[in-house]
Amino acid sequence: MSLAEGEWNLSYSSNGVHPGANFTFGTFRTGYYLLEPVEIAYADPDTGDVPMPREDGVRFGQDFHAQATITFEVGVDTVDDAPAGAGRHGANLGAVSAMVQAWDAEALRQRFATPALLRTTQGGRARCFYGRPRKCAPASSRLTRLGYTPVVATFACQDDTAYDDVEQHLRVDLVPPPHRGLIGPLTTPLTMTGESTSRPTSDVTVGGTKPTWPVITIYGPITQPACEVVGRWKASLDLTLGVGEKVTIDTRPWARTVLRGSASVAGLLYRGSPRLVDMRIPVGRQDFVLHGTDATGTAYMTVYWRDAYAFL
Repeated sequence: MSLAEGEWNLSYSSNGVHPGANFTFGTFRTGYYLLEPVEIAYADPDTGDVPMPREDGVRFGQDFHAQATITFEVGVDTVDDAPAGAGRHGANLGAVSAMVQAWDAEALRQRFATPALLRTTQGGRARCFYGRPRKCAPASSRLTRLGYTPVVATFACQDDTAYDDVEQHLRVDLVPPPHRGLIGPLTTPLTMTGESTSRPTSDVTVGGTKPTWPVITIYGPITQPACEVVGRWKASLDLTLGVGEKVTIDTRPWARTVLRGSASVAGLLYRGSPRLVDMRIPVGRQDFVLHGTDATGTAYMTVYWRDAYAFL
């Protein structure tokens, strides 16, 4: 679903008896328009500074950023929904209830680490944030009976990053084994091939302004599979996948899993593999390679990611 300029959309899936949400707001068209510009607040960094012993100054350590918080001041307007005051009042109560229901996010609250998706279009850029809706406070107002209620709502992001709303993806086939032999058709003079260095094209340009988190899925049949970002890192697994089997390495902060079906196989990563937190892919041209052994030549992997930005 594409959003008009200035609109926002909060969405998450259902969970048992608790419904999901697909709530759009931000413009007059939606009936939930912004009263003030959206505020994106970044928390102070968690610094690792240590005072210098018996002298002035500090020794700087490792700094970490907390998540961003987005605050909305929304006017819930149903003045034109009914000709009479009673109708406008009822319509406004229903509209406010719909927003409170979406922000309540009961389908998420009992699910560990699971984020909601907050999408928007600003300046022609489609962006999204991962996180959870937090406070939703309708104001006590006499205007509610006339069809209007102001509401303040906040959204706690997973991190301090905005992601491209369009998810990028790449398919990478298995590196073919080295080959020496005759070049056919066999005509005079006969020519021997050298070791093949060719492989399927897997170059891609990662956009954005910050490194981003990939989701890597390797499909069998393959033995000892490994995903390499050339010149960056290589993640290798000590396992064999049969036909129709797959293993998924999800490096995103709210996932951080290595799953074969529903079972974790994170313990099968070789010691030389990077930690999942270190498996971000940098901005710019990157070259992905799938390594492993496959007699059929049908093994492949997919890589999904969203370009990441420091701001909208």
